[in-house]
Amino acid sequence: MIFNTHSALAGRHAFLSASKYHWTNYDDDKLEQTFRNAVLAQKGSELHDIAASLIRNGIKLPDVPKTFNQYVNDAIGFRMEPEQVLHYSDNAFGTADAISFRQDVLRIHDLKTGTSPTSIRQLEIYAAFFCLEYGFKPANLQIEMAIYQNDEVVPKTADPTDITTIMSRIITFDKRIDDLRMEALL
Repeated sequence: MIFNTHSALAGRHAFLSASKYHWTNYDDDKLEQTFRNAVLAQKGSELHDIAASLIRNGIKLPDVPKTFNQYVNDAIGFRMEPEQVLHYSDNAFGTADAISFRQDVLRIHDLKTGTSPTSIRQLEIYAAFFCLEYGFKPANLQIEMAIYQNDEVVPKTADPTDITTIMSRIITFDKRIDDLRMEALL
């Protein structure tokens, strides 16, 4: 048998794929909800890409109370780097939407394009990754964080003790994952 080649589909996954087989148990409502969520997630990824390009190029948007505009303009105003990977180990890393570090002030902003409730914990984890990667103690920094969602900005100053606790968990869990990997090889 000579199989058909579908090189344009290599690396892609269909919505109704075998590896995400749960759709076989969906009713019409669940299918529609799941599909809409997937479309919104794709739109969110595209908006993040557009925002990163605008920030990198210093292109400000009209000053209106819209999440996207506020996020882009604030990131430019604070001279932030968009889409910055923060890496502690191959088990513990993530990409901050926008980040800057100047004069012992770490600033992390996060753009949320969905409507689901969010948590500042994600930004605290980015702060922990930053401190671990670059060797800073949270107590020696001022850490300013903000979530941009639903046309509002929710700012928070991080508690250094919370960041230190997260750092400790990252270190402990990272080592445990490495140990588990070694055990799996035996």
